[in-house]
Amino acid sequence: MKNRFAAVIAIVTAIWALSSCASTTYKNINYLQDIQNDTTWATVVNNGIVIKPKDQLSIVVSCREPQIAAQFNLSTASYQAGSEITSTNGGGSYRILGYVVDNAGDIDFPVLGKLHVAGLTRFEVSDLVKGRLAAEGYLTESVVTVEFMNFKVSVMGEVQSPGTYSVSTDKINVLQALSLAKDLTIYGCRDNVTVIREQDGEHQVFKIDLRSKDFFNSPAFYLQQNDVVYVYPNKVRAGQSTVNENNFRSVSFWMTIGSFMMTTANVFASLMSKYYIGR
Repeated sequence: MKNRFAAVIAIVTAIWALSSCASTTYKNINYLQDIQNDTTWATVVNNGIVIKPKDQLSIVVSCREPQIAAQFNLSTASYQAGSEITSTNGGGSYRILGYVVDNAGDIDFPVLGKLHVAGLTRFEVSDLVKGRLAAEGYLTESVVTVEFMNFKVSVMGEVQSPGTYSVSTDKINVLQALSLAKDLTIYGCRDNVTVIREQDGEHQVFKIDLRSKDFFNSPAFYLQQNDVVYVYPNKVRAGQSTVNENNFRSVSFWMTIGSFMMTTANVFASLMSKYYIGR
């Protein structure tokens, strides 16, 4: 009787241990675990990324008379640093020219000359150009379109598809960047995602815990140009890099689990058989 009781205790303990492992895995894997249904909270306000030295901008001036606006646009026949070459269907190519912001934060704009754009958003640059064109009597009504040509973010570490991704808008958050990289692998630390940012000649590091909604309030929730997102590996992945630690995917690991389950099943079957025979 005592042996049966000890065996039952062993089985219950084993089941509890396995369920505890599953619970721990759940806590390590799921995102936003502290969010309740039908709740709202404030997030960081993003007014758009600001322009920095070395940025590349596309600025196009349009008006009712294209021949007048042409003098304020870069000529596609000339070459300028910062241009990108795009292939056409006919096999040829054309140049998408852009303005490169110099170290002083200026661009050299046709006719208007030097314009200081560092620290401004693209919408503010649009207003600046339109204002100068109107104030100097060139164009009283114009449409100025400003776009970033080099807005890129890099995603590294434990993600499905690491790499550098071009962003077509000036607003992207961490979750969207991770989506571009096809999400974290099962080995990625959800509580240790790092954003590395260069700001005013210095590197800033932000730590993000994807398991908590608090990361919505992080200054790195919205990314800036050339940000690097790095996902740290968990202990299982780190253990795979050494020969002395267990490999979660190794044959020996699964053989051990299988052996344990078979032993547990045999003990349970034996106890049940003795119980019914005893009755």
